[in-house]
Amino acid sequence: MMIDELENGSLGPYQDRPRTFPNMRSKAYTPWVFRVLMGINVRVLFVLLLLAFAAVFYVGASTSPIVVFVLSICIISFLFSIYLTKWVLSKDEGPPEMVQISDAIRDGAEGFFRTQYGTISKMAFLLALVILCIYLFRSTTPQQESSSLGRFTSAYITVAAFLLGALCSGIAGYVGMWVSVRANVRVSSAARRSAREALQIAVRAGGFSAMVVVGMAVIGIAILYATFYVWLEVDSPGAMKVTDLPLLLVGYGFGASFVALFAQLGGGIYTKAADVGADLVGKVEQGIPEDDPRNPAVIADLVGDNVGDCAARGADLFESIAAEIISAMILGGSMAQRCKIEGKVLTNPSGFILFPLVVHSFDLVISSVGVLSIRGTRDSGAKASVEDPMAILQKGYSVTIVLAVLTFGLSTRWLLYTEQAPSAWFNFALCGLVGIITAYAFVLITKYYTDYKHEPVRTLALASSTGHGTNIIAGVSLGLESTALPVLVISVAIISAYWLGQTSGLVDETGNPTGGLFGTAVATMGMLSTAAYVLTMDMFGPIADNAGGIVEMSQQPESVREITDLLDAVGNTTKATTKGFAIGSAALASFLLFSAYMDEVATFAHEPFKQVDIAIPEVFIGGLLGSMLIFLFSAWSCSAVGRTAQEVVNEVRRQFIERPGIMDYKEKPDYGRCVAIVASASLKEMIKPGALAIVSPIAVGFLFRILGHYTGHPLLGAKVVAAMLMFATVSGILMALFLNTAGGAWDNAKKYIETGALGGKGSDCHKAAVTGDTVGDPFKDTAGPSLHVLIKMLATITLVMAPIFL
Repeated sequence: MMIDELENGSLGPYQDRPRTFPNMRSKAYTPWVFRVLMGINVRVLFVLLLLAFAAVFYVGASTSPIVVFVLSICIISFLFSIYLTKWVLSKDEGPPEMVQISDAIRDGAEGFFRTQYGTISKMAFLLALVILCIYLFRSTTPQQESSSLGRFTSAYITVAAFLLGALCSGIAGYVGMWVSVRANVRVSSAARRSAREALQIAVRAGGFSAMVVVGMAVIGIAILYATFYVWLEVDSPGAMKVTDLPLLLVGYGFGASFVALFAQLGGGIYTKAADVGADLVGKVEQGIPEDDPRNPAVIADLVGDNVGDCAARGADLFESIAAEIISAMILGGSMAQRCKIEGKVLTNPSGFILFPLVVHSFDLVISSVGVLSIRGTRDSGAKASVEDPMAILQKGYSVTIVLAVLTFGLSTRWLLYTEQAPSAWFNFALCGLVGIITAYAFVLITKYYTDYKHEPVRTLALASSTGHGTNIIAGVSLGLESTALPVLVISVAIISAYWLGQTSGLVDETGNPTGGLFGTAVATMGMLSTAAYVLTMDMFGPIADNAGGIVEMSQQPESVREITDLLDAVGNTTKATTKGFAIGSAALASFLLFSAYMDEVATFAHEPFKQVDIAIPEVFIGGLLGSMLIFLFSAWSCSAVGRTAQEVVNEVRRQFIERPGIMDYKEKPDYGRCVAIVASASLKEMIKPGALAIVSPIAVGFLFRILGHYTGHPLLGAKVVAAMLMFATVSGILMALFLNTAGGAWDNAKKYIETGALGGKGSDCHKAAVTGDTVGDPFKDTAGPSLHVLIKMLATITLVMAPIFL
């Protein structure tokens, strides 16, 4: 009867009023690319797609059978993602009040996305012009001179790769948001029947986004590689060698990093400013529940989940995979060249260069199996709600891990076997196993520190019982402690993988072992070999969070809210887990990109560049500047959230004062005003920290290059930038671990108290926990995630801009 009353909208005075939410759609929000495609006749579009696929496969076949295999797997994964989309969209959206709330969230998210990415695209074109000018006036390398690759060609290739990487990263972000704003209401509706069904819908919606993001990263690099291979007639007499080709792809990684950084900053500021404003006034001052329809900031908060956690995270993981693939391809080509690896089609240098693409192709396959392993049940109601969603997700991850080990071993035997070192493939398979174990260890460590079933979060919740201050102290100490185990795991992984690579039997012309760095690259690939499933778990979090908000706003029964609260708490843990996973992969990928940077500097300078001496004062200063950059960037990111949240708090307070009927459901809040405040402020606030990240390494390298010119040290600029990159990477990893884990722990400590522990909702203990959660919000969803993107972007920008440091 209760549900009937809810569906009929007859539960009291607020429901008697027409349920209308602000229509935030000012103009068509569908990106122009999709509008053009939708305007084409279906048959014509089908023919065009067939021709495009034929052209892509022709270019791939002209390059290597490995490329054809990669392209085929990517196309199949896209078809699988279409199946997941249709399956999710076939589910019911629930009663009308749920649909209205979902529509308001969707309009706000897609409207902000359009404006944000319009701003980012303008900055991307401006930066592309800067890159073009630098490359047109830079010196050429001996390899470019021998292959007749002039400055103009090199410049246009780099700019085209940069813009393609930026475009694909933007599409990855749009896909992440597109599915989340449509799946949230379906998860809410399913929660009225079964927790397992709601879980399955959220996971499959996240799986759709993951397949598209990973598939686009792989197919984008594969197409770019094959196109350059055919266009430049690689490996033909007088042309570029295949081992030098991966260096032309660096622009793609830089473009992806550039978009991911601004997407993460803008989305993070949006979501956390709205969240902080809604919590401080709604929960603490007015004592109303989270996502209560009386809170004027609630729609902005729910919109933020989509633009911050879905769109930004899609672009983030796209960038992670792209950077890792490109750095591994560069190191694979470099090692193959030094070892003079030759032979059959699959054991020539192409095998080592294309190995990362094959690993991530298998990632799409095994992650699909992992997503499908999570099935719905016929149980409903209380029985279904007893199930632990985290245990179900963990089983799916375990299935994916087992398959990853098998496919990784198969890939190494297929592509890394060489007659010069017959057992090398096995050593590299062990390197991959090290990476997979590292990923699993990161998942377990992060889960231990952020899941309220374990002691750290429960201790943090207990600290809330003695006040706000002790909650903050306990949260900070937990975050600081949580950096130790991940650093030890990363250290062991790097040492182990490097040693396995060095002892693989591959040697250069002088007989020196040369597989160490490539072993580390393979370990990084192993760590990211389950990236699609990890992204699925990450996307699950904001979808479940949105579903809980829709249930609360539409005033569903408490039993339904309990299900979505359970999913939301698990979603907080999976989001924290993914961030820890991303930090670990960022550490390894940055190590690889740093090595590639040193190789490129040596190539341009025509002299060895194998070490950086921090005993040189200028080089030490570069290191200090790198560490300072991390702290300043974090400070600006958090202060941006704070300033925007202040505006939201003032607006929410004003509405409660000027519209006293809101608390009695007699007057409706102006949701659109809070959405407008956070949208405009986040776009403005993201510019300063983003510009700092881009300008700093370029300015430092150029200034010290001039100083080196006058003091007789021609490599001084390159050395100072190398030190800056090293110190920024180390400081950034530690800071990101602290921020992400502390923020996640504060959030779940609040969730633990809301289950009824330590006085439950509305108690003094709960208010202290809300304060901690508020402090942790910019940590875990703005500064922390932006930092690991910053680390990789610094590495790619120094690689692209290396010529101006010499």
